[in-house]
Amino acid sequence: MVDRRLAVEAWESLFRAQYEVFAELGSDFDSAELSQPEYDVLLTVVRAEGMSARLRDVTTNMLISQPSVSRLVDRMVSRGLVTKCLDAADKRGAIITATEAGASAFRAIALRHGRAIAERMSVLSDEELAQLRALTQKLRRAQHLYES
Repeated sequence: MVDRRLAVEAWESLFRAQYEVFAELGSDFDSAELSQPEYDVLLTVVRAEGMSARLRDVTTNMLISQPSVSRLVDRMVSRGLVTKCLDAADKRGAIITATEAGASAFRAIALRHGRAIAERMSVLSDEELAQLRALTQKLRRAQHLYES
C-alpha cells in the first residue's frame, strides 16, 4: 500500500514545480508572433507527417477543452497559420495543416523555447531527466487506464 501522506506530498511538489516552470517558460511567448496555445497546436501539427494532423490528435495534446481548441484553430486559420479541411477518413473530423507562415513562426520560437527549456531543466542530470520522463509517462499511462 502506498504511503498516503508521501503520495500527497509528491503530488503537491510535482504540481508546484510544473506550475512554476510553466509560468517561467511562458515568458518565451510575451513578445512572440505566436501565443503559447498556438505554439502547442503547431507543435503537434509541424511534427506530424506532411505537417498535417487530425484535430482530435491536436486536442489530445492540448491542456484545454475540445471546443476551445476548435475556436483556437479557427482563429489560427484566419491568421494564415494553419488550414483546416474535412477528414476524408472521418467526415466528423478535420485535418489541420501548417502553412509556411505557421511553420516558420513555430520554428523561430521553437529554437528559443527549446534553449530555455534545456537551461531550466539543466539543474537535473541526464539520468534524472530520463527518470523524470519515465515517471511522468507512467503516471500518464495510468491515467489513460482510469479513463477507459
